[in-house]
Amino acid sequence: MQAEIPTQVSDQRTEADRAADRVTGLDALELAGRGEKDSPGKRVWRSAWPKLLAVAIVVVAWQAVVWAEWKPAYVLPGPATVFEDLGSLITTGDFWDGVRLTMTRAVTGFALAVLIGTIVGAAVSRFAPLRAAIGSLITGLQTMPSIMWFPLAILLFQISESAIMFVVVIGAAPSVANGLISGIDYVPRTWLRVGQVLGMTGFAKYRHLILPASLPSFISGLKQGWAFSWRSLMAGELLVIVPGALSIGVRMQQARDLNESSLVISFITVVLVIGILIDLLFNAADNALRKRWGLTGS
Repeated sequence: MQAEIPTQVSDQRTEADRAADRVTGLDALELAGRGEKDSPGKRVWRSAWPKLLAVAIVVVAWQAVVWAEWKPAYVLPGPATVFEDLGSLITTGDFWDGVRLTMTRAVTGFALAVLIGTIVGAAVSRFAPLRAAIGSLITGLQTMPSIMWFPLAILLFQISESAIMFVVVIGAAPSVANGLISGIDYVPRTWLRVGQVLGMTGFAKYRHLILPASLPSFISGLKQGWAFSWRSLMAGELLVIVPGALSIGVRMQQARDLNESSLVISFITVVLVIGILIDLLFNAADNALRKRWGLTGS
């Protein structure tokens, strides 16, 4: 009996060692998988190929419609004609002057919308009577088509840059405000109690606790606000033609007046590309925030 007890103990230890080795091996395998990082080229390709595939599908469908002769070639030109004209267009200084003017308007209007929307959103989330008074109004303004504001903007500011800025700001600010309000509303109550225990009050509470916690929703509001401001700006440049300001919208309107369909589609492509690039910037900011918060996978 005495000889069997050490043998049983030895078998149990051996089984425990084997189990420990299996766990250690799994941990090592998992850590090794996490440590491997793809090269920058692979990451770029993994991100780019779905977009390139989408572009290829659109071009093929476009060319198929042209071959079907649904519309005459001078009304609906093929991709080759449009890309050729676009390549010639982007080599001119006038084109880049127009892009610069449009982007200056876009950045200025969006910055004003962010400033106003942030102030309004913080105030509404802070004061319950203010939310009861204008909370629904903000949502109503967000759902208003931006083109509805242009007649009033022209009456208030005539044909001027201010008319365009007015519509851009009023189109984007409600989305920014609602994004901030939603983010503040969903800050966990436990975080607020911890902040209270740590002595956070007033501005310090917003600066170090509430605003950082609301950033994910706030960035979504900024992204949506940019979409509204970009669409409002394009509508404004087509409707409110300021003398001497040859923006993208004005040049597109001129191409339409001259029945140059290829140039019209070229400018549409430019607007689309700019929108995609800005969207990539917002996605990069969102991914960086998620990574910082540990919300992304390994």
